[in-house]
Amino acid sequence: MAACIFCKIIKGDIPCFKLFESDKVLAFLDIQPLSKGHALVIPKHHGVKITDIPDDALTELLPVVKKIAAVSGAENYNILQNNGRLAHQEVDHVHFHMIPKPNQTEGLGIGWPATPTDMDALKKLHADLKAKM
Repeated sequence: MAACIFCKIIKGDIPCFKLFESDKVLAFLDIQPLSKGHALVIPKHHGVKITDIPDDALTELLPVVKKIAAVSGAENYNILQNNGRLAHQEVDHVHFHMIPKPNQTEGLGIGWPATPTDMDALKKLHADLKAKM
């Protein structure tokens, strides 16, 4: 997609601090990091949501995220991948964040608004989803 900033980075039209590149994946440092070492790992195949990316274009993504987490030296870190505006996706190209969490203030800060579970509803949801798999 011509207007996609990540596609422009992939093509070399916009420079980046490249950490890794293959035929399918590009990884680079985030220019608005939440902490030192915050990196992005993206498929070279353009797609807005992870369901838009063919499986063969996804095969290297998590191994590269894992490698970047390992070489960052971070003991604690978040791996984040958002799909859609309501889910906080800002760039319309699939991307994974590897965000080191060195202390309470740096890195990703999240809440987890868990609610009590209705076990009957959960059982029905399980059956519905499993039937679609």
